[in-house]
Amino acid sequence: MAANSLRKLFSVALLLAPLLAGEGAIAEVAVPALSARVTDLAQTLTDEQRSQLESRLTQFEAQKGAQVGVLILPTTKPETIEQYAVRVQEEWQLGRAGVDDGVLLVVASEDRTVRIEVGYGLEGALPDAIAKRIIEEDIIPQFRNGDVYAGISAGVTRMMAVIEGEPLPPPQRKGRASQARINLDWLFPAFVLLLIGRQLLTAVFGRFVGAGLSGAMLGIIAWLVVGSLFVALLVAFLVFVFSLSSGIPGRRFYRPWGGGWSSGRGSSRGWSSGVFGGGFGGGGGFSGGGGASGRW
Repeated sequence: MAANSLRKLFSVALLLAPLLAGEGAIAEVAVPALSARVTDLAQTLTDEQRSQLESRLTQFEAQKGAQVGVLILPTTKPETIEQYAVRVQEEWQLGRAGVDDGVLLVVASEDRTVRIEVGYGLEGALPDAIAKRIIEEDIIPQFRNGDVYAGISAGVTRMMAVIEGEPLPPPQRKGRASQARINLDWLFPAFVLLLIGRQLLTAVFGRFVGAGLSGAMLGIIAWLVVGSLFVALLVAFLVFVFSLSSGIPGRRFYRPWGGGWSSGRGSSRGWSSGVFGGGFGGGGGFSGGGGASGRW
């Protein structure tokens, strides 16, 4: 009797093995490349709707610094929407590095599920309970009425309102950062020019006139690079004073071939955020799995 029972169990196992293998062989849904704040793989939104959402999220990031991303896809199966959202956030890394102020809204239209994935830095402003209320009160009612765009728009609006009250580091502007790099970059060549030009001008025109010409030259360069008359005049005055007070004899010339120069600067990296750079990308933020999910 025991032998017959074992044979029956073995037969059942053989019948179920292909089915179990097939279930396990279902591939995970690939995480799409991050190229925009709104990624619609389900073709749910119109071009105008997607553009409006993109514009709002871009403006919000420029003002607040936090990144909000929206992903719409048909299904996350075989994973749950929670598992898939974590994978997406791990790859996209919405939010700024060290601030982790990114939020991801995932909508799986065929599964009829929605998920708000919150970065570490926003878990205080957007805890699980608040995320759940946004889903239940703002998003799902619109989804049940058949208006996906209205649900996403309402959810995004409320999330941004909540984040707006959170004290976050101000966003860095490309213009200011670039200006700071320019201000540093022109110092080294200007210093070399000062060493060479001052010696030549002093040797030809004398110490006082040479110092004046050196100051004028460096002042003009500073004005062209920085665009500030005050800075240009300050540079010209400092160079003039330095040239007059320097104890280096005017007729001894600097020989640049006598030794090499190094700027001492490594390569500078561009912005990862799409607000200030050429495209959109995550800033290196992380999520601890906080957020909420819902069904409609």
